[in-house]
Amino acid sequence: MGATERLAELGLELPPVAAPVASYTPAVRTGQYVYTSGQLPFVDGALPVTGKVGTGEGLVDPADAAGLARTAALNALAAVASVAGGLDNVVRIVKVVGFVASDPSFTGQPAVVNGASDLLRDVLGDAGVHARSAVGVAVLPLDSPVEVEVVAEIA
Repeated sequence: MGATERLAELGLELPPVAAPVASYTPAVRTGQYVYTSGQLPFVDGALPVTGKVGTGEGLVDPADAAGLARTAALNALAAVASVAGGLDNVVRIVKVVGFVASDPSFTGQPAVVNGASDLLRDVLGDAGVHARSAVGVAVLPLDSPVEVEVVAEIA
């Protein structure tokens, strides 16, 4: 089963590629690789939630942030597909970097970024298993709780 079929089986569709919020392009192909810019968890052009991730009042719950990372990864797949000739041309996800806007006491960044990693595995199977970094940061663009970038090998 191809990635497009798996995506449909999961009840998902690739969203339109998110418009850049500054001077960059969402994805660049060079040779057999596609590098995405950092993808935010936009849904219909807007962030569903903003703020820092952590536990406590006024913070984005880590489980909710993992869902946002999943959305950001789906947006990254859309960016990859847009320059790769489609999702089925992805041979494998090589590397994922996930950024989590974190409350100073929050140390669960890996669990948050699992939202992205799990989506990529679910859609691409073994080809979605990748090397990864999960990084806590003070703030992200537009006060997004998460940002995900992907390096993909393509056919």
